Amino acid sequence: MKTTRTPSDRQPGARTDAAPPDVAPADAAPTDAAPTGPPREPDHGSPPHAPLQPPLRTPLWDHRFSLYFASRSVSMLGDAMMPVATALAVGALYGISGVGLVLGVWTGTFVLLVLFGGVFADRFGARRMMVGADFVRVLTQGVLAAAFFTGTPPFWLLVTMAALAGAAVAMFLPGVNGMVPLVAREPQRANATLKVADALAHLLGPALAGLLITVTGAGTVYAIDAGTFLISALCLGLIRLDPRGTVGAAGAGRKEADSDSGAGSSPGSGGFGSAGGRAEGKGRSGGEGRSAGSLRSDLRQGWREFKARTWMWSVILIWVFFGMLVFGPLVPIGSALIGDRLGPDAYGLTVSFLGAGTVLGGLVALRVRPARPLAAGAVAMLLYTAMPLAIALDAGLPLLLTGHALAGGGLAFWSVMWATSVQTHTPPEVLNRVTAYELAGSVAGIALGQILAGPATALAPPERLLLVSAATCLLGCTALLTIPAIRALRRPTRPTTPTTP
Repeated sequence: MKTTRTPSDRQPGARTDAAPPDVAPADAAPTDAAPTGPPREPDHGSPPHAPLQPPLRTPLWDHRFSLYFASRSVSMLGDAMMPVATALAVGALYGISGVGLVLGVWTGTFVLLVLFGGVFADRFGARRMMVGADFVRVLTQGVLAAAFFTGTPPFWLLVTMAALAGAAVAMFLPGVNGMVPLVAREPQRANATLKVADALAHLLGPALAGLLITVTGAGTVYAIDAGTFLISALCLGLIRLDPRGTVGAAGAGRKEADSDSGAGSSPGSGGFGSAGGRAEGKGRSGGEGRSAGSLRSDLRQGWREFKARTWMWSVILIWVFFGMLVFGPLVPIGSALIGDRLGPDAYGLTVSFLGAGTVLGGLVALRVRPARPLAAGAVAMLLYTAMPLAIALDAGLPLLLTGHALAGGGLAFWSVMWATSVQTHTPPEVLNRVTAYELAGSVAGIALGQILAGPATALAPPERLLLVSAATCLLGCTALLTIPAIRALRRPTRPTTPTTP
C-alpha cells in the first residue's frame, strides 16, 4: 500500500552535500563575501565599462535530473493506481472495514517511523535510503501480486505487507526533498515539472488500475506496481552525484537567514540561523551521508532546526487543521455527495478535472517566479475553497468541474512554492530531518480527518461539514498571509553557476 509522494503530492504538497567551509565547490552559489549581483562576463577585450550581462538560464534536463524524473514519474504512476486497487481488491474480500484497517496500518506505521527516516537520510544519504526503500516495496508488492494470482490473500498478509510498505515509505519520502537540489540547478522548475508528472499520473493511474482489475485481476496491478519500484531504484542508482556538494540554489555557499527568532528578523539576511549550530562540510543529505551521532541528538537537532523557522512550523500548524477539516473529510464526504446526486461517472469526471487543474497549476509554477513564494502560494491556495464550497452548495456539474479545476491549480502552485522554499532555506545537512517533521505533522492531520469524517456525519449534515471545510480553507489562507514570517519569506536571489554533470 503506498502514498502519493508529493507531496508533494503531499499536501501539506519534494530535497545535498555541503562542502568544507574553506573549499567552495565549483558549482556553488557565491558566498556572503562574494558580490551578490549578476556575474560579470569574462573580460575578452571589452571596454572597461561594458554593461553587465544577465546570467544565462541553466538547462534542467541534464543526465542527473532526467534519471531522477524517470524514477519519480514511473513510481508516481504506480502510486496513482494503488488506491483504486486497494479499495476494489481488498474491499471485495474483506469489506470497508478491511480496507480501512489496511490503510490505517500503513498510515500509522508511516507516521511512527518518518522522523527516523529523516535521521537516516541525513546520516546515510537520501539516495541510499530511497533505493533501499524501493527494493523493500518491490518485495511487498511482489508478494501481494503472487498472493492475488494464486488465490485469496489472507488478511494477516495484507496487514503485514501494509506495515512493511508504510515503513519503507517513511524511509523514502524524507529524502525526496533532499535529492531535488542535488539533481536540479533550479529547484522551482524541477518541483513544477515533477508536480505536472504527478498530476498526469493521477489522471491516468486510477482509470488504468480499474481497467486492469476488471480485465486481468488485482494481481496484475500489484505486479506492475512492484515493477515501478524496481525501475525507480535502478534509475536512482544510476545517478552520479557530485561528491563536493549540491547543484541547485540550496547548495553550499548559500547562507540565507532561516531562523525567525528575534524581533524584526527576516529570512534572507545573515547566517543559516540553525538553533543547533551547523557542522559545515559534514552533512550530505543526498550524497554519501555524514558522520553518525546518537539517534536522539539527531532527532533533537532536526526539531531545533524545524522550530527555529517560524515560517515553517506556522505553515505546518495551519496544515494540521487543513488536514483535519479540509483534506481528510473532503474525499469520503465529497465522493458520497456527488455520487448520490449525479452518479459515480460524475464523480470520476470531477476527479479528472482536479487532475487537469493540477497540471495547469504546475505549468504556471514553471513560468512564474514570485519574490515572495509562500505569499504567492497562499493567494493561489484560496482557489481551493471553490471545491468544498461547490459540493456543499449542490452546484451543477459545470460549476463542480470548475471548482475542482481551480482547486487543483491552486494546490499545485502552492505545493511547488512550498517545496522550493523548504529546499532553499534549510541547511543541506538537516534538510531530510526537517522534511520528516513536516511530513509527520501534515500526514497526522489528514489521517485524523479521515478517521473523524464518518462519526462527524452522524452529528451534522455532510453539506454543513463541507461548508466548515470551505471556511477553514479561507481562514487558513488568510492566516498564511497575515503571519509576517510566512508572508515576508523571500526567494534566494543569488545566481547559480551552471555546471557540467
